Amino acid sequence: MELKFVDPRSLKDNPDKARRSKSSPQADALLLATIKAIGVVEPLIVFAEADGGNGFVIDQGHRRAKQAIVAGLDEIAVLVVPRAEDGGAMRSLATSITHEQLNPVDLWRAIERLVALNWTEESIAIALAQSVRQIKKLRLLANVLPAMLDAMAKGDMPNEQQLRTIAAASLDEQKEVWKANKPSKGDPQVSWWSVANGLTKRRMYARDASFGDELAQAYGIAWVEDLFAPADQDSRYTTDVEAFLGAQQEWMTQNLPKKGVITESTTYGEVKLPPKAERVYGTPKKSDHTAMYLDREGKVKTVHFRMPEVRKKGKAADTADDAAIVMPKSRPDVTRKGIEMIGDIRTDALHEALSRAPIEDDMLLALLVLAFAGQNVRVDSGAGGDHAFGRRMPRHAATLFDAEGKFAFDAETLRIAARGVLIDALSCREGMSKSGLVALVAGEAIGAGGFLANMGTEDFLSCLSRPALESSCANTPVLPRARVKDTRAALVEHFKEGRFVHPAALFAPDATSLTEWLAKSAVAEVDDDDSVDPEGLDDENQSSGKGEFEEGYREAAE
Repeated sequence: MELKFVDPRSLKDNPDKARRSKSSPQADALLLATIKAIGVVEPLIVFAEADGGNGFVIDQGHRRAKQAIVAGLDEIAVLVVPRAEDGGAMRSLATSITHEQLNPVDLWRAIERLVALNWTEESIAIALAQSVRQIKKLRLLANVLPAMLDAMAKGDMPNEQQLRTIAAASLDEQKEVWKANKPSKGDPQVSWWSVANGLTKRRMYARDASFGDELAQAYGIAWVEDLFAPADQDSRYTTDVEAFLGAQQEWMTQNLPKKGVITESTTYGEVKLPPKAERVYGTPKKSDHTAMYLDREGKVKTVHFRMPEVRKKGKAADTADDAAIVMPKSRPDVTRKGIEMIGDIRTDALHEALSRAPIEDDMLLALLVLAFAGQNVRVDSGAGGDHAFGRRMPRHAATLFDAEGKFAFDAETLRIAARGVLIDALSCREGMSKSGLVALVAGEAIGAGGFLANMGTEDFLSCLSRPALESSCANTPVLPRARVKDTRAALVEHFKEGRFVHPAALFAPDATSLTEWLAKSAVAEVDDDDSVDPEGLDDENQSSGKGEFEEGYREAAE
């Protein structure tokens, strides 16, 4: 073999070359850009002409020679090899078959190597005839879990949207999702849809934010650039939904017009106007009011509405008109996510207390009665044709039977079963399992507040409004900071070794709500004339049965 430098115009094509189809214009443009930027990287393979001439025939590198001519190169490197008996046909075929384009993972690793050698993204893009944006996209693979990269390197690549979602997640989040979705030996195919779906987070975009940098910093919002989004739009986003909505609420409070109110939206994203208000679709009058609200995407929306005229004159009319308007509503002290967290924390504390706290037998029986008055309890009665199919708790009842199937138990077994029933029945969680007021009463009665977990954490404190967060600094050495994020971080640090319980999580029931519940739940005495005898008993038998029941109840109570 001999290395020479020759004019690419003097080289002749091999008539026996394996690749006859024309390459795509995009591939030629890429090769041309690379040659212009860094020259012909790999020398062409050539052999001497068969007729004894001084020229050379191209064995490998026809496209490189052609694009070198287009690039205007006067000289390129070639490696002269002996001519094969078949004219190089087998060598050309084998080389064409074995050439394979780099997969995205290997291409990314090569790019990272160039960056480490002080190549800029711009220079790499020019050399590879790619856009800078494309180079940045490939570099996002640096944020992908190594185990996922290994799967991608085998050619099993997610689509662009899925890759964007995966790269935006933290490595810890990716690791947890990969455990549940990594391929098995029997089925090596990766379900990238499942992986991406497990890592999908709701995004709040900067282009939808009404607030500026000052409130963004106050709420600790750090914008992330979405490199996969169209280049002509602001693609910055945050996954801190609570902070985004809190900043939007505060902006509305600061920019509320004189006759403005902050209201909510319906399930369908429509505005909720005050009672009797009429929405104005045309040009509003000076006497009309303004309503500001957040739609389902977190955008600030503004509509105008008109209240019905009040016929009274003078100050009384103004007072009546003002009374019909809903007062401006600021961000609630605790968000919906915070309320749900309180429900979970309360329930865990209540169940812990029911398992371990000392409870007298009479209190235990009273709590059982109370638990079955909860709004989450339904019983298959069988008294009529309509059945309320609800949860059943046979496993606790089964412990009250002995090995021979007799209904026999000791006091300790009964106590354990009663505690288990209470744990299954009483709940403070949001949703259909919520017991309501009775769970708070039960929790207060047995001191479940002492089992509440520390709520001075980043997760919970991020659910508090600025006023609620600053009020949590009371009785602590922590002073409110200019930025909400800094105040929260200081409180988390302070309560790291201590314990913080938000007042909203306490078990003490509201006195008004308790009074209303007692009034509504009281059983009205039924007149004898209106009573129904389901068994067809006569009055004498009914009276006798009633007396026996009352006597037995008094004995049990004593």
